[in-house]
Amino acid sequence: MQIRRLREEQGFSLEELAERSGISFRGLIYIEHGQRNPSVLTLLCISSGLNVLPATLFEGLSVEMLDDLVSDA
Repeated sequence: MQIRRLREEQGFSLEELAERSGISFRGLIYIEHGQRNPSVLTLLCISSGLNVLPATLFEGLSVEMLDDLVSDA
């Protein structure tokens, strides 16, 4: 997912995005590092915090990468 790249492009710290998204700081770290698979609701909250459409979080990922994300869930 593109969360970290989008966050950094917009100049948000982890703390700022966590607050804007309404999710925990630690949870956001785990998601960014691929240690936790976020729920659809969490992805909606993160995209809202970043002011982007949810699909933007997945831009640039190959079909194989998306398949891996789905199979890991």
